[in-house]
Amino acid sequence: MAGNVKVFMLMAALTALVIALGWMLGGAGGAMIALVIAGGMNFFSYWNSDKMVLRQQGAVELAPGQAGELYEMTAKLARRADLPMPRLYLLPTEQPNAFATGRNPENAAVAVTQGLVGALSRDEIAGVIAHELAHIKHRDTLTMTITATMAGAIAMMGNMMLFAGGRDGRGGMIGSIIAMIVAPMAAMMVQMAISRAREYEADATGAAICGQPRALAQALQRIAAAAGRTVNVPAEKNPAAASMFIINPLHALRADKLFSTHPPTEERIARLMAMEGGAGPAPTASAPAASRIPRSGARA
Repeated sequence: MAGNVKVFMLMAALTALVIALGWMLGGAGGAMIALVIAGGMNFFSYWNSDKMVLRQQGAVELAPGQAGELYEMTAKLARRADLPMPRLYLLPTEQPNAFATGRNPENAAVAVTQGLVGALSRDEIAGVIAHELAHIKHRDTLTMTITATMAGAIAMMGNMMLFAGGRDGRGGMIGSIIAMIVAPMAAMMVQMAISRAREYEADATGAAICGQPRALAQALQRIAAAAGRTVNVPAEKNPAAASMFIINPLHALRADKLFSTHPPTEERIARLMAMEGGAGPAPTASAPAASRIPRSGARA
């Protein structure tokens, strides 16, 4: 309950930031318009944000015949988690990664990258899917998707401040430049606060669902290592959605790493290994499993 209250307060902070930017852009009238826009964004995001994120990432939906072993694995894990079978999507990038989205468990989707299917073992993939199902079970997917949508809008409004010029004595050009820099950074900090706690909880629940904390720890280790050397182009073009992935998909050389929306991977691994009864980093992962998922998303 305390966690839900914290998330509500952070979401309220994002809404307040939108209103503050509206006031700087147009005074009381601008603040009122921004409030209406924030409400409209939340309503629109509730029904459509999952489709927007999947479209932005170039996701291709997989039918049961296309997904092969991945579909069977996900269905089994969903039954263990007492969840409906989510829709499955394939992301056209070589970076191993995954995310879940959807407004509720009945309308949820799990998306995995081509790189994840090719680079991880069967047990590791099961750990990743279980982690994403945990987000669905906790109903994190709606919160994280709406947060990503609002953060993107705040960044856009911050950029608009440069051209607004702080009319009517609301900060002038200097105030506009400060708002342009501070507003997106504040939105990112809120994303960090929401996402970090949710990742720890999803790791623990995901490990319980798949029954293999070590496999999930190995998956996190592999994905984190690959994220530093493989560029995820769709994620780089839409960085506001980075918090939704199991590991930050933004390239290690980008400044975004300084404000990661995810907890330290080493700490996540240590917590999972503690569940296993061990300590320290995950051991070397096993060889990748052969996958029956076509890379193009076309029917096999």
